[in-house]
Amino acid sequence: MLPAAQRLRRSTDFAAAIRGGRRAGRGTLVVHLLVEEPASASTACAGFVVSKAVGNAVIRNKVRRRLRHLVQPHLADLPPGASVVVRALPPAAEASFATLAADLEGAIAAARRPRRPR
Repeated sequence: MLPAAQRLRRSTDFAAAIRGGRRAGRGTLVVHLLVEEPASASTACAGFVVSKAVGNAVIRNKVRRRLRHLVQPHLADLPPGASVVVRALPPAAEASFATLAADLEGAIAAARRPRRPR
């Protein structure tokens, strides 16, 4: 379980991370990462979006619990004030724990990479 200080709760925080952050997708999930100057946050925060397309309530909650467990160690590596939104895709319902872990790690690493100059 994530501590209350590390959870995104307000829809405005979710929208800011999704609209203004870097996006990186993998087979089972999409990560939106917004790195801002720390206003009052002393740690990075995470939020999860698991829609009905993933499955019924039991499946959605299982996917959310797995993602919460996998994101927690990554929050310590992110700068203070960073917001991470993890959106589960329908294949996440059948994915193994190891697959979710690999996809999450790859997506966070890709979102943290600097953009290439155009």
